[in-house]
Amino acid sequence: MSDVTRILNAIERGDAKATDELLPLVYEELRLLAAQKLSHEAPGQTLQATALVHEAYLRLVGDEPQSWENRGHFFAAAAEAMRRILVENARRKKSLKHGGNRQRVELDEWAIVAPEDIPPDDMLALDEALERLTGSHKAVADLVKLRAFAGLTGKQAADVLGISESKACEDLAYARAWLSLEVSKGQ
Repeated sequence: MSDVTRILNAIERGDAKATDELLPLVYEELRLLAAQKLSHEAPGQTLQATALVHEAYLRLVGDEPQSWENRGHFFAAAAEAMRRILVENARRKKSLKHGGNRQRVELDEWAIVAPEDIPPDDMLALDEALERLTGSHKAVADLVKLRAFAGLTGKQAADVLGISESKACEDLAYARAWLSLEVSKGQ
């Protein structure tokens, strides 16, 4: 019986010291296995072989008692643990790339920045853009003025302008995009 198999049997029997003896015996093989797994990953992988080995080892000999038939069974379990770690890492990265780290904030569909939240330089640029919007889409510019500067709700602004709430919502979305583009051109 190999030393690894003997130690695995001791771990299965509940010998806490055996866990400490196992890592030095299997570390290099696990490191090679981890390096091999990582070599198949996409470029830019930030997970290092050492970190992968340590995480897999902790999962293998963690709090729950494990039972391995032999050395081969242990390494198969180690390979599976590494695979799961890599998959979890990929899922985490993908979720971050697609906005997973952002918190959902419920906003009023009519929300627009309040004048006091706009820095003075931006206020001047916004005013110039709003003047240009007034020249081409007066009703849309009036809606923005009612929402941003008069503080009316979306429904109130729609009533004042004599348009439906859905039309006002569409116009406001258009105004936000148009003004954002115009202000960014001027900077």
